[in-house]
Formats: sequence, structure tokens, C-alpha cells
Amino acid sequence: MLYRFATRLNSFASAPQLQWPNLSGKPSMMQMAERAATVRGLTDVDLNFPDHVSGEPAEIARRIGGLGLSINGLAMRYYTNPAFKRGAFTNPDAAVRREAIDLTKRGIDAARAMGADLMTIWLGQDGFDYNFQLDYAQVWNWEVAGIREVAEHDPDCRVSIEYKPDEPRAQSLLRDAATTLLAIAEAGSPNLGVTIDFAHALYAGEQPALAAHLINRRSRLFGVHLNDGYGKRDDGLMVGAVHLRSTLELLHQIRRDGFDGALYFDTFPDLSGLDPVAECEANIATVRRLLEIADGLAGDNGLADALGRQDAVASQRIVNRALIGA
Repeated sequence: MLYRFATRLNSFASAPQLQWPNLSGKPSMMQMAERAATVRGLTDVDLNFPDHVSGEPAEIARRIGGLGLSINGLAMRYYTNPAFKRGAFTNPDAAVRREAIDLTKRGIDAARAMGADLMTIWLGQDGFDYNFQLDYAQVWNWEVAGIREVAEHDPDCRVSIEYKPDEPRAQSLLRDAATTLLAIAEAGSPNLGVTIDFAHALYAGEQPALAAHLINRRSRLFGVHLNDGYGKRDDGLMVGAVHLRSTLELLHQIRRDGFDGALYFDTFPDLSGLDPVAECEANIATVRRLLEIADGLAGDNGLADALGRQDAVASQRIVNRALIGA
């Protein structure tokens, strides 16, 4: 199975002096896309809405296609109205909730105009900071109703919910795979699914491979965001930098479960001022090698037998041989 590789476009504003020595201000969306197009092996980009879609969507798609890249999908960002800080779909003001829902619908329309069929929504503003801040039943009903409404706006567009334990709120309403699956089950729309972010899963206290499998069992896995971290926050480190074995297990599991979407690098070279082209190429090289190893493990009857017996010693020996030759 051949995967496409997608990336976070804003990463390519990192170390601007390497690409634009005379640049004044921030690079434009198209400048970042042009830089991303120089990455060997990259096939796709994801754009944020509305940040990256200030013009005619079809024309933007045409220009990005001219760089040799495809648009994997759009990702919603709820920053246009300062009131969204208190919630998007769960804001106490009905007018603000309506604005967030309508903004998402416009994002879905833009994705479709670009030829994409994936909208990722991360509802990071929907949460709380204090005990006794929310009527939990009320905000849960608003969240589910909002998700259902945007999903029903275009049944042919996949709407994928990316969960995260916190940030910017102290507690996110959709904080882990189980909570997200519950919301999707209540919303009931067939075009709903889940995006798992490796670092988010880690600091939600999840085993990423298990979370991905449970998503596949109860809904559909629409997105896989690869990165790494120390499990305390969303570090956005390069793939495999800390949890190489857990990354391998996740790739092994999603291949077993038939995931065929783009593998998306949600990493933050800009936080350390890294060369984003070199960083993305390193991510691609790492994942390609791990996928080769995952293919070998998939055909290893010894590993299948060890897993069936829950023999951790035998399974670790097999994985060690595949990873480090020992």
C-alpha cells in the first residue's frame, strides 16, 4: 500500500531567512506552498480555513496543483471572532454559535470547490477552565447538534473530528478518542469520522495504536497526524524522535485496519527555527522506513503467534530484530 504524504503548511514559515533573505513580514500562503513543493516525496498539503483561503478556492487549488501538490483537505480554525475564545459550537451566545457553524459550512463549500472531500474540525475552543463553569448537558447537546449540522451540510464531504485534551482551554470537551466517538455516535451522520494526532493521543494517556483501532471499530479513521513529544503537551517534534516503537505500532495497526488516507506531518519546525524542508524530508524518510518494517512485521507469523499468546518477550525480540537488528 502506497501512502500519500501531507504536511502542515504553516511549518514552511520557519527559518524564513533561508528561503527569503530579504522578506519583510510573514510569507504568504502561496510562498509557503511554493517552499513545501520543494520537499522530496511530499504529495499533499492541508490548508487552514479561513486563514489560507482568502481568494477564490478553485483558483487557489489550481495554483497549488501547478506546483505538483494536491490539497488533501481543509482544517477549520476558529480565530476570526474574539468571542470564539469562549467556545465555537458551545459558545453561550447563540449568535456566536451560529457564526461558528456557518463559518464551518463555508469551509466545507471551499473544500469541495478545491476538489477535496475532507474537512478536519478541531474544536479546541469548546471546553472550560473552571469547575462550575458549564452546564455540561447543555454544552454537550450544543456540541453534538453543531457537529451534526455541519456534517449534514454536504453528505459527500467527510468531516473528521480531531481531538485534543486541552489547549487553548484548560479542559477540552472532545478530549480523547472515547469522548469523540460518543459525540459521533450521538450525532449519527454517516460522513463523520476521527483524526488521530499522535502527540495528542500521548498526552491524553492513550496508546495511539489502540486508539486508532477503536476509532476504526466504532467509526472511521479519516486522518492520521504524525509527530512526537514527551506526552505532557503538543510538542510537535519530528516523527519517531521520542516514541519510535509506538509510532511503528501505530503504522502497523492502521495498515492492518486498511487506512488508505494521507499521512500528515503535524510538526512544528518553526518553534526551533529548523529548516522546514529538511525537517519534512526527514519525517518522510523516517515514515517510509517504518512502513517497510511494518510490512515485514505484518507477514511475520512469529509475531502473530506471540501476539496471540500475549508473549511480550517473544514479540519484543521480533520487533527488536526489525528495528535494531538485535
